[in-house]
Amino acid sequence: MRVEIRGGRILWPDGTIEEGSLAIEGGRIAGPTRATGFSAFRVIDASGLLVLPGIVDLHGDAFERQIMPRPGVEVSLGVALQETDLQIVGNGITTAFHAVTWSWEPGLRGRDMAHRLKETLTDMRGRLSADTHIHLRHETFNLDAETEILQWLREGSVRLLAFNDHTPSLHKLLGQPAKLHKYAERAKMPVDDFEDLLARVWARRSEVPASIRRLARAAAEARVAAASHDDMNGAQRLSFHQMGCAISEFPMTEDAAEQARDLGDPIVLGAPNVMRGGSHNGAIAAAPMVARGMCQVLASDYYYPSLLHAAFRLARDGVLPFAEAWALISANPAQAAGMTDRGAIRPGARADFVLVDDEHPALPRVAATVVAGRPVFQANRHLVSGF
Repeated sequence: MRVEIRGGRILWPDGTIEEGSLAIEGGRIAGPTRATGFSAFRVIDASGLLVLPGIVDLHGDAFERQIMPRPGVEVSLGVALQETDLQIVGNGITTAFHAVTWSWEPGLRGRDMAHRLKETLTDMRGRLSADTHIHLRHETFNLDAETEILQWLREGSVRLLAFNDHTPSLHKLLGQPAKLHKYAERAKMPVDDFEDLLARVWARRSEVPASIRRLARAAAEARVAAASHDDMNGAQRLSFHQMGCAISEFPMTEDAAEQARDLGDPIVLGAPNVMRGGSHNGAIAAAPMVARGMCQVLASDYYYPSLLHAAFRLARDGVLPFAEAWALISANPAQAAGMTDRGAIRPGARADFVLVDDEHPALPRVAATVVAGRPVFQANRHLVSGF
């Protein structure tokens, strides 16, 4: 299919923004139309709009709220993932990593749900508008899942593996049923049964380090990007770095972030943190970390609209030039995930774009989203001709 994006303000890889038109052929960027002598079959009118590289979201788990809109209330995975896909492309995300947590807990984050999500995503691959992948959040105490995860890595079902370690914080709540209630509810278990399960899991803690090493080695062999989640200090980041886990996802302390920066490891922080002006749970504030060079990637975390708004806020507040702010949600996450075919508007790259109406800079709005040259979303105005 030959498509032209005509008359928009294009963000080029060198950071300049210039009005022009782009030629797309076979889902790839052919280049500026003035340089190609291009004749399009379909035209996307980008007049007055910014034409930006599509957003790459390395960690989004808001889909869980579509699956379970209220505690204990579950809907069809097909319906939930289809609705999530609409939200994703409606917010300019062209490459989405669903952060699927596989824990020792049953319920929303248990084995059955992980398998069902993988199977449903595979079945829906041709129907989803965004280029969608699994970011497997492996709870490190989930020792019984190791063999299956090794198989997932070998078969290519996982595009990003993250090591989560929330069990020690849960273990501290043993004997406090009121504080464990929400976790038991999510696992669809009585609190007493949840406490018994947690105690059994904790009893195997000596087996965890060796399991992490085996999985990290398997990810490296499968060329799957790997991350550690919630690094507590620099020593922990260094340990994961030495195992080949190059991404530091949501470091909890400046010490951990500084170590990641010194090692050259990409640091992922939450876009909602930037959008809101601070963390919702008392963690380090993201915008000052961005200013200090200790954040290379922003992720939607629990709120898909946050990516667009965080990039614009960083530029509006003078934290970064706009092009550098946009790279936090496009070129940088693509590079961290090893996706060299996207993240910037250049000849040969995937034709993934988001067209943004920035007439009101404090409230930017997605006007259209294009994935691999195919318009998959447009807002109120009619932008596409030739259909």
